[in-house]
Amino acid sequence: MDASKQKTGSGLGLAIATLVAIIGTLLVNSLSNIVPPGGENVGEIANTTLAGVLITPANYAFAIWGLIYIGLIAYGVYQLGRNQRRNATIQRVNGLLIVACVAQIIWIFLFTLKFFALSIIAMLAILIPLVIAYLALGIGQQTAKRSRRWYAHYPFSIYLAWISVATIINVASALYVAGWSGGLTDTVWTVVMIGVSAVVGMAVILTRRDIPFTLIYLWAYGAIAARHADIPAIQMSALGAGLVLLIVLGLQRWLQRS
Repeated sequence: MDASKQKTGSGLGLAIATLVAIIGTLLVNSLSNIVPPGGENVGEIANTTLAGVLITPANYAFAIWGLIYIGLIAYGVYQLGRNQRRNATIQRVNGLLIVACVAQIIWIFLFTLKFFALSIIAMLAILIPLVIAYLALGIGQQTAKRSRRWYAHYPFSIYLAWISVATIINVASALYVAGWSGGLTDTVWTVVMIGVSAVVGMAVILTRRDIPFTLIYLWAYGAIAARHADIPAIQMSALGAGLVLLIVLGLQRWLQRS
């Protein structure tokens, strides 16, 4: 029997724990903006201590967290259903999501307390479980019912896409604070990081044809370009990367239908 269809116990405890983890992460994230542990919230740190990190997008880009949490809450409710919570794949994904949620709470504390190097470890502890969950769900490669796509695939696509972008920003922030640039100017280093992120985006498009994932990258590139209208190299690199991903996605979708 396909592992994705196996039934393994009621899964009620794990399902409840998953929803609690999602809500807990949302609450901690919200409270950190009001009463940040280190005195400054993430946005304030980005605009002060890390103002020189050029890969950081314009402030409006972080509004994407609203969509991410809406998607996660929708998944949290969806996976409570009897058939979902007894599904072996969903149970595996739930365990991974709980790890990611706990890691995100730890990340909030580390980052707002300005332990930027350690925050990279926490960020990777978010990213890696999400990658495994993404693969386990077979997003972009397995046929799924509409409910599974809307309440599981799309939320994880959006969450993973933004965390992959955030990981690059997090690494850049830690290197900036440490004063390491690899002998490159800030502008060149930023262009290189945009290129690296574009390679990641293309890899996902070529293997998964994942529209929500791609749209998050386009959102990030647009916000980077908007922030750096005064630095043509960065603005054009961000817009160019977004255009390339859009073209590759269009070609992939066209080839799939032809």
